[in-house]
Amino acid sequence: MADLFAPDPAATVPDAAAPLADKLRPRALAEVVGQEHLTGPEGAIGRMVAAGRLSSMILWGPPGTGKTTISRLLADAVGLRFAAVSAVFSGVADLKKIFAEARDHARLGTRTLLFVDEIHRFNRAQQDGFLPYVEDGTVILVGATTENPSFELNAALLSRAQVLILNRLDTAALDTLIARAEEAEGRPLPLQPSARAALIASADGDGRFLLNQAETLFSIAIGEPLDPAGLAALLHRRVAVYDKDREGHYNLISALHKSLRGSDPQAALYYLSRMLTAGEEPLYVLRRLVRFASEDIGLADPQALVQCLAAKDAYDFLGSPEGELAIVQACLYLATAPKSNAAYAAQKAAFRSAKETGSLMPPKSILNAPTRLMKDVGYGKDYAYDHNTDDAFSGADYWPEEMAPQTYYAPSPRGFEARIAERIAYWERLRNERRGR
Repeated sequence: MADLFAPDPAATVPDAAAPLADKLRPRALAEVVGQEHLTGPEGAIGRMVAAGRLSSMILWGPPGTGKTTISRLLADAVGLRFAAVSAVFSGVADLKKIFAEARDHARLGTRTLLFVDEIHRFNRAQQDGFLPYVEDGTVILVGATTENPSFELNAALLSRAQVLILNRLDTAALDTLIARAEEAEGRPLPLQPSARAALIASADGDGRFLLNQAETLFSIAIGEPLDPAGLAALLHRRVAVYDKDREGHYNLISALHKSLRGSDPQAALYYLSRMLTAGEEPLYVLRRLVRFASEDIGLADPQALVQCLAAKDAYDFLGSPEGELAIVQACLYLATAPKSNAAYAAQKAAFRSAKETGSLMPPKSILNAPTRLMKDVGYGKDYAYDHNTDDAFSGADYWPEEMAPQTYYAPSPRGFEARIAERIAYWERLRNERRGR
């Protein structure tokens, strides 16, 4: 039976017109660079190949790190039929046809490795459609995704597949790819050593992008080897991977928040810059900084919140790019301010207590009595007006009768909260004196 999704056998050997990235596609798992933690003898894939048995898996990693290549080589390594489908171009009808063909081949003794590129683009119902065919062994599923599987894939599908993480290609792996390209072309890239390093850095861990850039350089008649400036003028830098509604977004805002909390202004400024230069909405960043000012600094430095709101006003007034300096100023202020989560902890504790205690009545003495009836039943009776007492402090009990006094807010010994702690201790001492304790 014809397989519309299996590769053409003639295409396994690249022709002269094929892109350089296809010409250099590895022919064995040992040739895959940068993923030795998976493909090596002790890696998950290496162990499965050595045993001759594959389990379904999800390959999660950035673009250009070898997900498709590894999938093809896996099928060859253990003698499986290879079928491929892209979630971008395929629907339910295509999947049904693939599963039917896989069952026909299984009856003849050949199992099928089904590679699903960008599997996260299938909706939840479509993902559920894989389950029976994975469970009964009709296909060994190998899905590829650039998105966090825990966010994008069904729990039922994840429970039936291993998630294997592919690394962003490091400098050594990218340098190996350039060396292979030069060997295939029979000549070195027309680059000075510093420009060669700049080319590798520009790829941002994407091997396919690097080889495409190398192919462009090989195709142009260049007299003298290029320096970094000449390379930059000739080629475009790869745009950093950053989707505002996906994992890259959440990773960077988390890194920014943790760097601020750890009082590292240099790292915080780096992650802030990563977000803004990749196109993040500045007002989103400002909202997160405002939240940080209350959550992680609070009253240790009350000016932190003021600085963030001032930065928001400055950005609204100036716009980009001038207003972004105010965001940087707020970021640096937060990173270098004394830290305290006492207000954040107090909020959580007080909210929890409020939910647990329900509708307890405050003491009648501290309730206003705007009507005659309310005065008659004791509202406002015996209220001690603090300003008329010594030290402007009455020491009265403001808690409901059915509830013991609680301590929600415990100021830290840092920054302005150290002075607040002194005030609270002073009032507590007076309170105990006034109540005869």
